Amino acid sequence: MQALKVAMLGCGVVGTEVAARIQNRSEALAERIGAPLELSAIVVRDTSKERPGIDPGLLTTDAETAIAGADIVIELMGGIEPAKTLIRSALDHGSSVVTANKALLAANYGELMSAADTAGVRLEHEAAVAGAIPIIRPVGDSLAGDRIDRIMGIVNGTTNYILDQMDSEGWGFDEALTAAQELGFAEADPTADVGGHDAAAKAAILSSLAFHAPVTIDDVHVEGIADITPDMVATARDQGFVIKLLAVCERVSDSPAGSGLSARVYPALLGRSHPLATVRGAFNAVFIEAEAAGSLMFYGQGAGGEPTASAVLGDVVSVARRKVLGGRGQYERPFHEDSRILPISAITTRYHITLDVVDRPGVLAAVSEVFSDEGASIELMRQTVGEVDDQGTQHAKLVLATHSNTDAILRRTVDRLGGLSVVRAVKSVIRVEGQ
Repeated sequence: MQALKVAMLGCGVVGTEVAARIQNRSEALAERIGAPLELSAIVVRDTSKERPGIDPGLLTTDAETAIAGADIVIELMGGIEPAKTLIRSALDHGSSVVTANKALLAANYGELMSAADTAGVRLEHEAAVAGAIPIIRPVGDSLAGDRIDRIMGIVNGTTNYILDQMDSEGWGFDEALTAAQELGFAEADPTADVGGHDAAAKAAILSSLAFHAPVTIDDVHVEGIADITPDMVATARDQGFVIKLLAVCERVSDSPAGSGLSARVYPALLGRSHPLATVRGAFNAVFIEAEAAGSLMFYGQGAGGEPTASAVLGDVVSVARRKVLGGRGQYERPFHEDSRILPISAITTRYHITLDVVDRPGVLAAVSEVFSDEGASIELMRQTVGEVDDQGTQHAKLVLATHSNTDAILRRTVDRLGGLSVVRAVKSVIRVEGQ
């Protein structure tokens, strides 16, 4: 059969790996597809830059011409523009598109999927969420006949490596971040990772796909890990927990604000027996709770050139097979559920609160009174004797575990605790998940 022409937009670490695999594994790919793939053009900003292993004759700055002659377009540029315009152009030309662009999809998922459906082509994006871990296709296809109620995942390898080193090695945040950068797990500017924004983009994509509702990154509540301290990690360990940066996407029916969807990213405590608690280093994992299938977990390498290239090539093979067989497959209508996005304040959660208090009679009564006034309750309270300050006052560490309540009530409770005369400082507040 005539070769399928493939144009690639961008040629960084992942793009170089994808190009090499298309060229070096051509026979194996042709056998799986039923037709050979021909890498017809690679669009870059600077064609004079040396790119080992890449045929200079494939390099071009003319994106429109490259797209017009392609059956399949692989977008690996990143960012919103010009990636969005070029993807729309490819779809309009009748080319199927494979992308790893989580930022673009998190902001424009519905628009781009609808454009692909209208054009009668595919827009595949397995590599946009968890690298080599197959999660998009299982959620969109394998579980299409089920109802997904909740997704909870470790979807950023950088933050998982940092928190894992803080837990296993006793490192501080800065020391663990430096190590992550030296190993290539973290960028020179790690803001998107440690601030939770990378995970939030992935949470938006997973929510849109799983719940058939328009969820953008602006709908995701985001908190990062920069404020996590060794003392917080040690306290969590003493209580039988580990701290992980989690993306949580769920259907909510028991909120005081009514039913809806929640998408949120924050550091949280997980019991050490939870499957996600065992995810070490820069690995990722996604834990799904479905009505019929029950609990499922997908685990593997979530970042890096080779794992991401594996996911991209899987999508390329998928869309190429469809072209060979003469069909595109039928997209499910992207958004057919009318669900509103609930604010974090309306979500039911649990807190672990660590207070530095004056060690004297009446402290526990004052703390308990605040909980009672706010309609919150304490599940567990543990006090350990601390230091004596310069004025000779004995201090203690008071760890409180709350029962479930709305985030708004628990946050209000913490604010009032911080204003008590017997409370020297609110040392940490962290949510509990997985229980």
